[in-house]
Amino acid sequence: MNATEWQSGPLRADLALVAAQIPDASRVLDLGCGSATLLSYLMAERGCSGTGVEIDPDKVLKAIRRGVPIIELDVDRSLSEFSDASYDVCVLSRTIQTIQRPEHVLEEMARIAGLLIVSVPNFGWWGHRLRLLRGRMPMSKELPYSWYDTPNIRHTTLVDLETLFDKLGLTVVKRFTFTEDGRRLRMQGARANLTAGAAVYVLRPGGRPRTS
Repeated sequence: MNATEWQSGPLRADLALVAAQIPDASRVLDLGCGSATLLSYLMAERGCSGTGVEIDPDKVLKAIRRGVPIIELDVDRSLSEFSDASYDVCVLSRTIQTIQRPEHVLEEMARIAGLLIVSVPNFGWWGHRLRLLRGRMPMSKELPYSWYDTPNIRHTTLVDLETLFDKLGLTVVKRFTFTEDGRRLRMQGARANLTAGAAVYVLRPGGRPRTS
């Protein structure tokens, strides 16, 4: 996960918001779970069960030490190992920008669970646009890496991401947007795409996929 540092109690503010969208006692699959902070909290405080998926061996070890069930798998290629509707909620938290096949991963998430939660940094934030106008690659609290050492390979704006959701027939149930310093925004559409540093989406499968 591409973590930020702002906190909210036992969880980062964005993870606390993700956790708040998950019903108690849910079966949760957390893709790109890192050291399993979210799952550990959900299991201890919300009566959830779950599985983490992570490819970084150091983070896998930390998750195991937390007592969280975790599988070391490549999210891009190995989600077929999970059965249809085998979880209630599937989470992809600050990970979609690091994977090679985001469309495929979202399709697999919709097959695996009835509720999807996706959080993402927004490449369309005005600060990133300004750096591009200055001839520099975007960097920010949400995208803190230099171009030569970043794990982020798929930069998306909120508009582009929502177009992909629409194409895949994923219905946006809720959308939460944030400024770079973690303040919640209330605006929608193009203004949010310009001013939001990050967003959290709650999605349900079953919408009508776009054909073009």
